[in-house]
Amino acid sequence: MSFRKEKKYRLTFSELAILKQKLLNSGMTNLYPPRIVNSCYFDTPELKLFNESEEGILPRKKIRVRWYDKSSKFTKEVKISSLEGRFKYQKKNIKVQNLENLLNIKIFDNSYGELMPILNVSYKREYFLFKELRVTFDENISYTFLRSISKPSYIDNECVMEVKAPINCNDNYIDNLIHYPTTRFSKYARGCILNYKKI
Repeated sequence: MSFRKEKKYRLTFSELAILKQKLLNSGMTNLYPPRIVNSCYFDTPELKLFNESEEGILPRKKIRVRWYDKSSKFTKEVKISSLEGRFKYQKKNIKVQNLENLLNIKIFDNSYGELMPILNVSYKREYFLFKELRVTFDENISYTFLRSISKPSYIDNECVMEVKAPINCNDNYIDNLIHYPTTRFSKYARGCILNYKKI
């Protein structure tokens, strides 16, 4: 089990462009080509995973099925936040034929029981490497709430930069490289909240 440290930076579109250019000028390099990330989040009918995230309960989980661009290869991911840190495990190539099929399946979790698809999130992600830190920029984030018959969709007016580092990486090392305040930015939480009120 490999724990990792994650830091998130909530940005406007202009702030993202400025910060990205600043880091590129300081030696940040492309790691992978950009791609569209799609995630379908699962939860209980009472949104227990969402509520635990909002309340900051530890340990807690996020359970989603992810695919990239227009690929038909679906991966189940479970992200766990604990006192020791965050880690993620995956099950690749799960038996899902297409998106419509995905919206009709349920997932069983030992902690939460039967889970259903709640929210679909899609966004453009760019991947970089900066001083041994993995840096990603997410923009054009859209949310589709799946519990409603009309399946309302929303566009986020903000972006997020994420920095992922080994758990033993010193916070001061990251803060000295990136002079910008960190913040909480959960796409799943933002999508659920947007369905009820404006962020």
